[in-house]
Amino acid sequence: MTPQDVEALFTRADGSYGFARWGRPIAPVVFGVEDATLRTVKGALEAVATLVGHQMAETDPELGSNLMMFFFREWEELLAVPDLDRLIPDLPALVARLQAADATQYRAFRFDNDGAIQAAFVFLRMSGEMTKLPAEALALGEAVQTIVTWGPAAFAETSPLAVVPESGATVLRPEVAAVIAAAYDRMMPAAAEDPSHALRLFARLRLE
Repeated sequence: MTPQDVEALFTRADGSYGFARWGRPIAPVVFGVEDATLRTVKGALEAVATLVGHQMAETDPELGSNLMMFFFREWEELLAVPDLDRLIPDLPALVARLQAADATQYRAFRFDNDGAIQAAFVFLRMSGEMTKLPAEALALGEAVQTIVTWGPAAFAETSPLAVVPESGATVLRPEVAAVIAAAYDRMMPAAAEDPSHALRLFARLRLE
């Protein structure tokens, strides 16, 4: 990877630079899955948190759960979730936009006063190609997508995951793992909007 590659991972749609990582332990809750899938999802979250040296928690003292993941078949199902409209502003309008775009996933983040991730909301519409993905791959992919705030083009052409030919296991691509590990270096800020942050990340990459 080059410094430019790292910068591109956190470049917003308007061309500006934006990065944030979690500023508190992650306390996840998952809706709409069976117990076996629930364990897979939480296992993936724990694996990525362990990779970067971040903590998991049963509950968040302020929010209860600060990472909410919803699995469903149709976007309109979200309109029936109690109090979800209090967490997601303009929920009916958002659902209408996602329906019109035939979207399969959507993520929303909240940030604290320091710019670090305070909470995340992940919505996965299980239809079409999404239903063909192995639960392990889907769970690991979402864990990666929510551990930091990536730019919209970060994985538009290349998945953050790879399949090991010998075993068929789904794993995190080494360069992606190196970036998020560097992002959680204790000397790095929890949030940044200056592209020089990408240079500091690049200097900490361990790709051996």
